[in-house]
Amino acid sequence: MRINLRNNLAGNAPDDDFQPYLDTFLLPGCSTPLGGVLIVPGGGYAIRGDYEGDAVAAKFNSLGYHAFVLQYRVSPNRFPAPQQDLVRAVKIIRANAEAWRLNKLAVLGFSAGAHLAASGAMLSEKFAVNEGDEADKFPGTVDALVLCYPVISLTASFAHGSSGENLFGPETPAEVKARLNMNELVDSSTPPSFLWHTADDDAVSVYNSLEFAQKMWQCGNSCELHVFPHGYHGRGLGYGTADLKQWTDLCAVFLETSAGFTRG
Repeated sequence: MRINLRNNLAGNAPDDDFQPYLDTFLLPGCSTPLGGVLIVPGGGYAIRGDYEGDAVAAKFNSLGYHAFVLQYRVSPNRFPAPQQDLVRAVKIIRANAEAWRLNKLAVLGFSAGAHLAASGAMLSEKFAVNEGDEADKFPGTVDALVLCYPVISLTASFAHGSSGENLFGPETPAEVKARLNMNELVDSSTPPSFLWHTADDDAVSVYNSLEFAQKMWQCGNSCELHVFPHGYHGRGLGYGTADLKQWTDLCAVFLETSAGFTRG
């Protein structure tokens, strides 16, 4: 099922008529409510990677979770448009949780999609999202984060600069973009988080994951980090590589044991 996120297109960048939407992948016949995963494809805030969407949803269905895929606004739209789309999607899922037999919800992002997942979820109350329907009444918070080879910092020495430029615009001062350095925003309220990266990722440095995980542990939060030795950026499900393809199973167990999710 496809759900348009917005009731009108006011606020889009000029000449952009893209309508953000949410695709649902619900497990049928659930006798008890199950956990769900909202998947956010990457693409540097410039595109949305197809291979980080529906196939990932199907995999998490096979692991016993409901799944959803968010198609959000990217450049030339600027901050906070993508974050508003993420929060709106969470609110819609929350509003339909009873009908869809869903209890807890994780947001799972790849690369810049992971930055969106973290920023939208951790700062959800800062983004005004009101479309005049029932979903407005529900929170935009989530119960867990899953960050796959994530962009975490937009300004540090290990930052992914083009993601910051696409999100804020090329002329935006560094001090403005630094407000969304997610490692610096972790606190004791940050939900349980699962991260994975490859050590030799030459597009988004592994230090993004290391810095976020270290801050999580310093705050006493539940956080699991897997750093695999080799693999180029954007490996998605990791098929064809014996070690990388384990991440979905590891994540499914983390959600169940460390974040209290129920799976079918």
